[in-house]
Amino acid sequence: MNLIETRSQLSSKAKSIEQVCAIPNATVLNIQLRAGEEVAEHDSDREVLIIVRKGKVRFTVEGIPATVSEENILHMAPYEKHSLFAETDADICVFQITP
Repeated sequence: MNLIETRSQLSSKAKSIEQVCAIPNATVLNIQLRAGEEVAEHDSDREVLIIVRKGKVRFTVEGIPATVSEENILHMAPYEKHSLFAETDADICVFQITP
């Protein structure tokens, strides 16, 4: 068992993006954004699952907007171009999974 800490960073700094775990077939990132912050368009060569632990984040995936919150999970296939915009303060877990 490995209990991984994801401490709140927004009280001490704006946008926080850090890798919190890497195993042979997956990497886990924790992204914390203040309302109004964004991450520019990019892609990944892996399957991606987005779990928003707190807040609302608008993802634009291949030009299609989708709001992700604690009530849903976003899945993206490899190489889908996407950007994100924090509609509220947000805490996000990103799972990059090797197919």
